[in-house]
Amino acid sequence: MAHIIVVGNEKGGAGKSTVSIHVATALSRMGHKVSVLDLDLRQRTFGRFIHNRRLMLEKAGVDLPTPAYRDLPEIDRAALEPGENPYDRRLSMAVAGMEGDSEFIVIDCPGSHTRLSQVAHSLADTLITPLNDSFVDFDLLAHIDMDTNKVEGPSVYSEMVWNARQLRARAGLKPIDWVVLRNRMGAQNMHNKQKMGEALEALASRIGFRLAPGFNERVIFRELFPRGLTLLDLRDIGVLGQMNISNVAARQELREMLKALKLPGVDVAF
Repeated sequence: MAHIIVVGNEKGGAGKSTVSIHVATALSRMGHKVSVLDLDLRQRTFGRFIHNRRLMLEKAGVDLPTPAYRDLPEIDRAALEPGENPYDRRLSMAVAGMEGDSEFIVIDCPGSHTRLSQVAHSLADTLITPLNDSFVDFDLLAHIDMDTNKVEGPSVYSEMVWNARQLRARAGLKPIDWVVLRNRMGAQNMHNKQKMGEALEALASRIGFRLAPGFNERVIFRELFPRGLTLLDLRDIGVLGQMNISNVAARQELREMLKALKLPGVDVAF
């Protein structure tokens, strides 16, 4: 069966689509069969990326490894069982249709709580939660006493992940490997950065996730999106001039992130 990677966080602007795009494309470039679902049915950032990529490849006359993008299938509501949620059926059909020819399925969730996102989390073998290095984002995981830096209890998103874990346990499935990525970390060891690190370490052992390095804020991600490219594609299309020190550092961040995910059968070498 395919290994399902869900990228989720109920807050917008945390970098979910950037992470999804780079993980899926990197795995494709390493020779793995990758399929993608974008559950943000309104914004469809990943869907737009794939559309842009296909146009760019056709215009440039080149062929680059690209994950297989799928839309959620439409269904006949008359075929639903009494009380069955139509989104549950659509997601189930989509995953079932991809598993036969995929090693990995990457599911990009919206930045809000939806039924689709909730069900997708229960399907995750690996759950990636990008988190800006801010206590505003941390509040989605847990509440903290800022005077004592003591974690007072889990918050809404952590509770949803807990429920997803319970569903998987009852179904006899493997536990979710939950990885929290620290995005947009400051270069300097400032007091807030240190407090965030301490709070995340305390919470990780309490509710069961691993910490991994994410991406710093870089203009290159926004510049490449309209062309459907990632950092790993630049040399293949002859854009060597953009490989400055910042972009080389971003490639290293992607490499370290993929290593930290510890995905089955993945040898990170680029």
